[in-house]
Amino acid sequence: MSEFDELQAVIRRCAAQRQAEQRACEAFLNALYHALRTASGPGLPLNNVTLDFTTDATVRLRPPPSGSFHAAWLRLGLCEVLVRVRWVNGAFQGEYGQSGGFRVEQDTEDALLNLARQLLRDVAVTYGASQAPESHLN
Repeated sequence: MSEFDELQAVIRRCAAQRQAEQRACEAFLNALYHALRTASGPGLPLNNVTLDFTTDATVRLRPPPSGSFHAAWLRLGLCEVLVRVRWVNGAFQGEYGQSGGFRVEQDTEDALLNLARQLLRDVAVTYGASQAPESHLN
């Protein structure tokens, strides 16, 4: 068996695992989108939240190997936030914005709402920090 044939066989053998990870990560991103829509509380949906799946720019192989990030742009009104997530050791691990990170071991409604609210706070701080008054020290 040539190296090329061996590569093709390995890719075929791991296809089911890769596809299961991709479906799980996309379902997580979709659930986060719904959590963001309801982050303001019951009866107060955020209507200007949208989800747009995208390929992760850091993945250098197609199909992405197991453990790779899956990504989506979440539009939150006037801004968009790239959220990347992957399945690691039984938990969803990810990052968003400039420096936000998370690990969700149980994707319950409460865990997703907490993550959604944290994401909103972190993005607000990111934009708010650029509006802070300058201090002039002598």
